[in-house]
Amino acid sequence: MSEALDTSHELVEVLEDLRRHLLWQEENGGRVLQVDARLAAELRAARPQVMQRAQAPAPRPAPAAPPAPVSPPPQASPTPATRPPAARATLAVPETPVIARPAPVGLPGVAEGERPTLDQIRRELGDCRRCKLCDGRKNIVFGSGNPRAELVFVGEGPGADEDVQGVPFVGAAGQLLTKMIEAMGYRRDDVYICNVVKCRPPGNRNPEPDEVTACEPFLRAQLKAVQPKAIVALGKFAAQTLLRNSTPITKMRGNWREYEGIQLMPTFHPAYLLRQPAEKKKAWEDLQQVMKFFGKQPGQRG
Repeated sequence: MSEALDTSHELVEVLEDLRRHLLWQEENGGRVLQVDARLAAELRAARPQVMQRAQAPAPRPAPAAPPAPVSPPPQASPTPATRPPAARATLAVPETPVIARPAPVGLPGVAEGERPTLDQIRRELGDCRRCKLCDGRKNIVFGSGNPRAELVFVGEGPGADEDVQGVPFVGAAGQLLTKMIEAMGYRRDDVYICNVVKCRPPGNRNPEPDEVTACEPFLRAQLKAVQPKAIVALGKFAAQTLLRNSTPITKMRGNWREYEGIQLMPTFHPAYLLRQPAEKKKAWEDLQQVMKFFGKQPGQRG
């Protein structure tokens, strides 16, 4: 096909050259090129067909198959040494880091999932020698109140008065707590009160991690025995121990949390409120949320 097209174009060019030559001869003396009549007739007959073939569009070639896509070579993940700074910045530290302490173990003699009684827990606690707090204590301060209370208050640890009497919250902070409870429309006997640690830390210092670890199973067993509807965590040690995070109490207070399906309200410890009376208003706002949870109307502050 390509060869025929080439020939047609050559004939057209010959005819055009011949025409131009004849015109040139006429313009230059009237001499006429002597051409064989038969050949001229054949050329005149062939010219229209040749021109038609020459002007016809050439057939389009069949489209070639597209090349197979070439996958880009896999890029190696950057190593920590070559990772860009922006990538490292995405590894944020959790806002509420979990306290690194061993998970509390269950109480001996109590089957997994079984609801213990407070008497069982107290007997298992015995004359506890599980941490160094036993060396300076006078009495173990286990807990007091209604064993089926709907509301439980959890504090930090016994003070001097509690150590002498063996009852939680009976000193100055305890008197303030009693007023708080009564302002909520309860009596002390209606609720249950206990602490994270059951023995007084020397000089009323903060409980140390190994002391909290030793006592924590008994605190959790007490809550499992009582099965309250809500817990008020008094101060950072109670809130951080039960929730197992280290968020400051100033940021945690006033916001409902959850402890094993139980609603938990963190607030300030009464001892702190004695040192910072201006914070009593915030603590009262926290307790009013607890009252609202139980459908109680806020009453007069005690």
